[in-house]
Amino acid sequence: MEKTRLLYIEDEPYLGRIVRETLELKGYEVLHKKDGTAILDQVQSFQPHLCILDVMLPHIDGFTLGGLVRERYPTLPLIYLTAKTQAADIVQGFHSGGTDYVRKPFSMEELIARIENQLRIAGRSAAHEGDEAIKLGRYTFYPLRYELVSADTAVKLSHRECQVLSVLCRHKNQSLERKYLLQAVWGDDSFFNSRNLDVYIRKLRDYLGGDPDLEIITLKGIGYFFKTGQG
Repeated sequence: MEKTRLLYIEDEPYLGRIVRETLELKGYEVLHKKDGTAILDQVQSFQPHLCILDVMLPHIDGFTLGGLVRERYPTLPLIYLTAKTQAADIVQGFHSGGTDYVRKPFSMEELIARIENQLRIAGRSAAHEGDEAIKLGRYTFYPLRYELVSADTAVKLSHRECQVLSVLCRHKNQSLERKYLLQAVWGDDSFFNSRNLDVYIRKLRDYLGGDPDLEIITLKGIGYFFKTGQG
């Protein structure tokens, strides 16, 4: 099946990396650009099924870009990402061609739900990854089933536990910044979410405790290192 293509314009590299990697994990093909000066050429060559535009961009703002895209491609779904929350800004977003509007900070869960909704409205099914089994030593992790299975146990994970473990798996055997993990799961790195992350890390360590070769190592002042012995 052809992958669903998303054109994503975001100049903030940290957020851009989180969004791109998470969407690619979900099975989308993502073209990420830091500015939209060539957006019409990019739409023509990449032929995205949906565009995601940050509003505060260098050179040309997202609303202007959206208007250009809408004039040339009247049926292409277009989601704006912005910290602007005034009613006038929202109205401007829809008047300039947006079909949805996501306020920053946002969770990836919300963004994905809105992408899927826009694709359904446009008559295209969202392209998810299959129920891929991720091998972790003595365990097998099934992200879509929210399960962590071994020869003698089967743990049903909560939604947040599954999200945290999914991010750790994407970066296994490498340093993972705590801020990145918080942004990827919750959409911000507030003190409250940081304390919640500590709880979920402790739970995941308990769940994986049956395999001594698996270890979620805390890197003080940095984040985590998920040691699995696998590449």
